[in-house]
Amino acid sequence: MSPTGSWSSKPADEGAGVRLPLPDARIEHWLDRLLETPGLTAIRDPAEARKVHLDGSLLAVPFVRRYGGPVVDVGSGGGAPGVPIAAALPEREVVLLEATRRKCDFLESVLGEFPNARVVCGRAEEQPTEQFGVAVAKALAAPPVAVEWCLPLVGIGGAVILLVGPSADIAAVSRVSARLGGGEPEEHDGILVVPKLEPTPSGFPRRPGVARKRPLA
Repeated sequence: MSPTGSWSSKPADEGAGVRLPLPDARIEHWLDRLLETPGLTAIRDPAEARKVHLDGSLLAVPFVRRYGGPVVDVGSGGGAPGVPIAAALPEREVVLLEATRRKCDFLESVLGEFPNARVVCGRAEEQPTEQFGVAVAKALAAPPVAVEWCLPLVGIGGAVILLVGPSADIAAVSRVSARLGGGEPEEHDGILVVPKLEPTPSGFPRRPGVARKRPLA
């Protein structure tokens, strides 16, 4: 983080390929454990799991590369997209933030070979604000709610990156972003990039559970 509490950004290269060391035994171990551990994914087919959890997560990497600073995967669950991002960007610190103790235990059991990644067990609303360059999330909540949880975690000059699919309500995301010091969201084939332009305003994040019960948009 710079002395002003902000993160620098750089032009994106969305066309750049994302490559993992092949074979990456750490990723294979993670995928195997993901499929065999109850309650982490409804997918049972290994090929489909690779497509959804690995390949889908790696789509975020070119956007993460735009921004400096540590990365937080909010509501990491079984580790997507945080584990693939940690493998693809070994020079970046990646925090997997998860509120459920059982899922935290799973994540801790598979991160031993990822020296750049660690688990924090807790809720997004209870974390220190503006500590990260990038917050990523996949299947966390409705996009406006996910933005309210994620944007306070990011410093000025950073961004929230949401893997949301093609049907997100971008207008609602834009309204929430404006309330939280963010800029206009960019949509890239089911990925939303929401820049952080100003400090998190007073009163945010709201108490745990409030964003889902009383969304801003």
